[in-house]
Amino acid sequence: MAAVAFLALLIGHELWRSSTAGAASSRLATTSTLADSGSVAALVDPSLVDITAGLTYASRTAEGTGIVLNPSGLVLTNNHVIAGATAIRAIDVGNGQDYAATVLGYDSSRDVALLQLDGASGLAVADIGDSSQIALGEPVVGIGNAGGLGGTPGAASGTVVALKRSIEANDADDATPEHLDELIATDTNIRPGDSGGPLVDSAGQVVGLDTAASQGHSPALTAGEGYAIPIDAAMAVVRRIEDGQASTTIHVGQTAFLGFEAAASKTPGVSVAQVFYSTPAALAGLIPGDVVVAIAGQTVASPAALDALLGRYQPGDIVQITWDDPTGTRHTSTVQLAAGPAA
Repeated sequence: MAAVAFLALLIGHELWRSSTAGAASSRLATTSTLADSGSVAALVDPSLVDITAGLTYASRTAEGTGIVLNPSGLVLTNNHVIAGATAIRAIDVGNGQDYAATVLGYDSSRDVALLQLDGASGLAVADIGDSSQIALGEPVVGIGNAGGLGGTPGAASGTVVALKRSIEANDADDATPEHLDELIATDTNIRPGDSGGPLVDSAGQVVGLDTAASQGHSPALTAGEGYAIPIDAAMAVVRRIEDGQASTTIHVGQTAFLGFEAAASKTPGVSVAQVFYSTPAALAGLIPGDVVVAIAGQTVASPAALDALLGRYQPGDIVQITWDDPTGTRHTSTVQLAAGPAA
């Protein structure tokens, strides 16, 4: 089994994910000439931002990349770059300015998030291409904040080695597999910090959103494969968020927050691993060791199911929470959801 990394660079911890690969299109039979990564990157760099996400409840930060979509600071990135973030900042590569960023929405199932840079104007904008036209063997360049170093983005050239790639991914912090499909696979050396950066063609048009990379060997994987979300799919999510069209997977606006860290439970529900101070969970009386069994009358079977359920709500909504304490006694309380980190 190959190890796959989501490419956000977490200070003090990198999210290496194990995965298996699903069906994909056939391997290329010939190798195309690689793109000149330096000249292509020069076209693209001014339309990128370096992202730093403060993960207050995890006591760390994540570094990634974003793609500027309009002059007023609409930015496309990966959801995993900003998941859990309580404060996000972005430095525009084109003008060098540092902006606070607000999460407008996200689709964790597609690993796509949309940000707004506060007070931005006149930014250089990326040239968005057409991922449906990508072919096996086509030269591409992966660009991003490699190593989380900031400054001039790193660039690495390669070729498309597979289309419609599916992966199942785990990281050290989350035992729940995450499924991503319809990915562009390349032999491009994208690295931690490149998450949310563009995969571009030889003309500098964005054809993909870099999201993960592999290590090791597998019958279905080539060592060193990089994975990108087709830009057509990413932009479809962007349009839904801009139009305010939430769905079972797309969340629009701020994230509703209960204020406890959930873990898998041996009994039905999710275990309370930690309760954060002065949050709705704390005010309701939850303590570590309790098991939450329902929110608003809907049962919760896993931390992922809890996140999905809370994604249907907005901060300020009133819900009932039901839990069992370590003695098995059942409790209920009505709470007002707070605004919290992106899920």
